[in-house]
Amino acid sequence: MGLATCLRAITEPAALAAIRLTLLTAGVALLANGLFGLAAAWAIARFEFRGKSLLLSLIDLPFAVSPVISGLVFILLFGLHGWLGQWLAAHEIRIIFAVPGILLATVFVTFPFVARELIPLMQEQGSEQEQAALVLGAGPWQTFWRVTLPNIKWGLLYGLILCNARAMGEFGAVSVVSGHIRGRTNTLPLHVEVLYNEYNFAAAFSVASLLILLALVTLVLKTALEWKVARGIAPRPRGGHS
Repeated sequence: MGLATCLRAITEPAALAAIRLTLLTAGVALLANGLFGLAAAWAIARFEFRGKSLLLSLIDLPFAVSPVISGLVFILLFGLHGWLGQWLAAHEIRIIFAVPGILLATVFVTFPFVARELIPLMQEQGSEQEQAALVLGAGPWQTFWRVTLPNIKWGLLYGLILCNARAMGEFGAVSVVSGHIRGRTNTLPLHVEVLYNEYNFAAAFSVASLLILLALVTLVLKTALEWKVARGIAPRPRGGHS
């Protein structure tokens, strides 16, 4: 399997469509879970309210449910014969076997990563600095941007890296809701499966190599971040120089 074969496999229209959909899916998952993770972690770490335990359980739900089962639940909800299927069809809204279903499934399976990184971090840091900023006259948004976000930025970035890795590699839930429409609803993992099932092994391994490369980039970013955080929190040697 030469370089020309690999390039041809990853630049054919179906592969390019799978790459675009994978990047779109990962981008939407990062945005949705970044915003939700920040909001949920802030609410859970800073306030006591009815339903707090339920919210924590909902955050952990994707860890407890098989991705395939979650995909089937989406079909039960949004499929043509599902609970909301007739209403969606009447309004010409298509979720299952279309891009919106893939986005929903991916956002769901990546739901816990950002929130679960930020919740213990914000609980450990407490709210004293934020309260001091408010007492000194800073507004809520100014306090968030100048105090809260700098304190949690590495935890947020770490959660987003994990979220991105899971979103790009997700297979189970996406496989159920996508319909495997070549060039339209296949992400990179699904495209690899289609090529493999067609006995097009050279193309399958070429596209899989692209996924491996993306995984390695994610691993390098994760390792670099862990190293930077470890250096930042490690005590400096006495008498040493920075």
